[in-house]
Amino acid sequence: MKVNKTKYINPYLGGVLLGLVVLAANFVSGRGVGASGAVKSAIIAGVETIAPAHARNAVFYKEYAETHSGNPLNSWLVYQMLGVLAGAFLSGVVFRRLTWKVEHNPRISSRRRLLFALGGGILFGFGSQLGRGCTSGSALSGMAVLSFGGFLSMAAIFGTAFALAYFLRKNWI
Repeated sequence: MKVNKTKYINPYLGGVLLGLVVLAANFVSGRGVGASGAVKSAIIAGVETIAPAHARNAVFYKEYAETHSGNPLNSWLVYQMLGVLAGAFLSGVVFRRLTWKVEHNPRISSRRRLLFALGGGILFGFGSQLGRGCTSGSALSGMAVLSFGGFLSMAAIFGTAFALAYFLRKNWI
């Protein structure tokens, strides 16, 4: 039986590089990194384009407009996320991992795997708005500046993941 070895970055090197990215983001922009802000900017830009009257009247969009001026897509967080997507694509090309295959447990279907991924993404996105930031912004960047909230966020994120992993493990193992 042939074993297909996929080359990934050393996790310790990856962790050090991620720490340097967070440090550079704090140094250059005065803020940490985070993905939920980019998604929020994209949603606001979409609503302002499709339903401008709703965007002018809804509290959520009004609050955003009061603190941000100009095009919501002209945000450094949007450029950061575009860089993450481009980097992931390039990594897939360079290490020959770029395929249209959905990896999943043989006992479940690709459709179920994609539905669980979509559902998890939606729940995590909703939670990131309730928690005022995603894993990167709230936990990682918060911990980098020794914020108690950052450590609490990380504990809550990983604690919840460990608590739920037992019940949902059949969907990926």
